Amino acid sequence: MTSISDRFAQLRSEGHCALIPFITAGDPDLETTAAALKALDRAGADIIELGVPYSDPLADGPTIQAAATRALAKGTHLEDVLDLVERVSPDLSAPIVLFTYYNPILYRGIDAFIEKIAAVGAKGLVVPDLPLEESETLIATTEKYGIELILLVAPTSPSDRIQAIVEKSRGFIYLVSVTGVTGMRTTVASRVEELIADMRQVTDKPIGVGFGISSPEQAKQMRDWGADAAIVGSAVVKRLAAGTPEEGLAAIEAFCSELKAVLV
Repeated sequence: MTSISDRFAQLRSEGHCALIPFITAGDPDLETTAAALKALDRAGADIIELGVPYSDPLADGPTIQAAATRALAKGTHLEDVLDLVERVSPDLSAPIVLFTYYNPILYRGIDAFIEKIAAVGAKGLVVPDLPLEESETLIATTEKYGIELILLVAPTSPSDRIQAIVEKSRGFIYLVSVTGVTGMRTTVASRVEELIADMRQVTDKPIGVGFGISSPEQAKQMRDWGADAAIVGSAVVKRLAAGTPEEGLAAIEAFCSELKAVLV
């Protein structure tokens, strides 16, 4: 499996914008998650973000909160998610980025956690409640094990803070399109276009936009505004949860194909 940076380099050489879908591990069950990872990979996902279910998901809106609640109710634990990644990642061309809150990392121990996720085949990590000021230890540890730590830029971030985040983020920079939590929205704030242009003045690292993208039209808008990736979470999670697992898998594969078609 390729690294996140290498995947973006390949896509840039082809003039393509990356598609990064998100699903929650264990929703509705781990076997469906395994099938969903393969379905998204088949449908053209360039990178896949896999959420570790957590009991207090502060950055997540109602759709992903509900998915985490269902996964936890089924007894999904971190070890189950890591076992799943180890089993499925060799069959995927899309690198896996784990999305987890900081508490499970601290509970296991930073070095032990990062060593383990690298060993099972994860390539990147997003920790939405990690403040920039407290990121040095995690940055150093992820670099030690070859994991790319992706940092988030909020639309309200001042320019000096954006500069600092851009310098420390690895793989790509995760630009949050809205203030608030994840969720589907009918429009994406025009402030995002300005932020992408501003960030281009200080970095050539890839920029991925997430939180609120829910349609092919919005994904294409991100590409037209100069983003290197469209990150789609709640809209995928909602489709996977609709109907039977088989119906959900068919729905996310078709949706992913539609999204990918507007990004090439």
